[in-house]
Amino acid sequence: MNQSARRPFAVYLERQNLLMLVLGFSSGLPFLLVANTLGYWLRDEGTSLKAISFITWVGFAYTFKFLWAPIIDRTSPPLLAKLGRRRSWMILMQIVICAGLITMGAVGLSHGLVTLGVVALVVAFSASTQDVTIDAWRIETARNPEELGVMTSAYTLGFRIALLSTEAVILLVATRIGWNASYVLYGCLMVVGMIACLLVREPAAQPKPASAIQVHGALNGLVDSIINPFVVFFRAHGTSALLMLLAISLFQLPNFLMGPMANPLYHDIGLSKDTVGVVRGTFGLGAVFAGVAAGGFAVLRLGKIGALVAGGTALVLGTMSYAILPFAHGPATFAAVMAADNFAIAMAGVTLVTYMSSLTTIGYTATQYALLSSVYTVFGKLLMGFSGSVVEALAARVGLMEAYALFFISAGLIGIPAIGLFLLLASQRRPQPL
Repeated sequence: MNQSARRPFAVYLERQNLLMLVLGFSSGLPFLLVANTLGYWLRDEGTSLKAISFITWVGFAYTFKFLWAPIIDRTSPPLLAKLGRRRSWMILMQIVICAGLITMGAVGLSHGLVTLGVVALVVAFSASTQDVTIDAWRIETARNPEELGVMTSAYTLGFRIALLSTEAVILLVATRIGWNASYVLYGCLMVVGMIACLLVREPAAQPKPASAIQVHGALNGLVDSIINPFVVFFRAHGTSALLMLLAISLFQLPNFLMGPMANPLYHDIGLSKDTVGVVRGTFGLGAVFAGVAAGGFAVLRLGKIGALVAGGTALVLGTMSYAILPFAHGPATFAAVMAADNFAIAMAGVTLVTYMSSLTTIGYTATQYALLSSVYTVFGKLLMGFSGSVVEALAARVGLMEAYALFFISAGLIGIPAIGLFLLLASQRRPQPL
């Protein structure tokens, strides 16, 4: 067995990996609060499926973060520069996220959906910028590929715990204190990320790779921050670069498409927030742990591409399993579907993050990883905004429950092309293993 596969579990309890776990939590906390969980809140208030799916477009901030990532790679915000480039941006964005979520709770729908959407956009922008800095810190801090894999697993686990907290625990909380107070409470939880940011060490300054374009004079900084990250990436990966980007962009489509409609489905089939929250926090949480472990194991045993194929297949099947719920939504069936979906998303997430991290070049980490993570969201963020319109159009023809079923089957099948593209990449790189 690979030596790394025998490493004791104690490695995850090392200081650096525990802090990575907390930073992963900080990264994941706002993600659903401006997306699917916000949709649950809006559906409770009687908002249409079309409006719910359209408001998810605030998540385009995650897609376009590569546009301002060069600034993050080159500068530090005023007054916080002493913390270092990575940590200063990280804590500034955490403060803005905290304030934004508290504002969402305070404002709610009392000033209209547009006002709430604008505040959600500010949170999404700040959260995506926080992700740029955390991803760069993770990649630059790791001393070798094995350590990067462990840190990625810790990050993914923290991220997934945050997602469960914001899609499961918050339902139990909202039932008792209301959505507005719940958002205020969750905004305050960003303090844990700030504490972790103050405890981590700023990574050492990284030299620029020799393959970068060198110019003299005033244009040097502009070229180095905006052009070189992309030049270096395409030089490093050659003709496979475009195929990699296309495969990455299609990989998470099932997850993106089904996301905005999952919570409205629970509402429309009569599941209480308590039921959804308890199942997510028990069966869902257990499945996340299993999925993270399976993703890490798949990377070790199958290689990065083989792990992506396995994770993508799980994602397709997990998404399609939701088609069962409109017709059989008893507690056992709901728990089984929830567990299958959470396992698949966690496994696929670990494999994709590990793969994208391996493609970056030290010296341009933030910008290159922001590009890759933006690529993987662009089609999904665009299409998910139409998911409510698709379900409503189908419902007019075949009925609401049948429309949900057809939608989730289609959302799962749309993930198959990405699997084929990764298999094509694997065939181009033989004799390396999948």
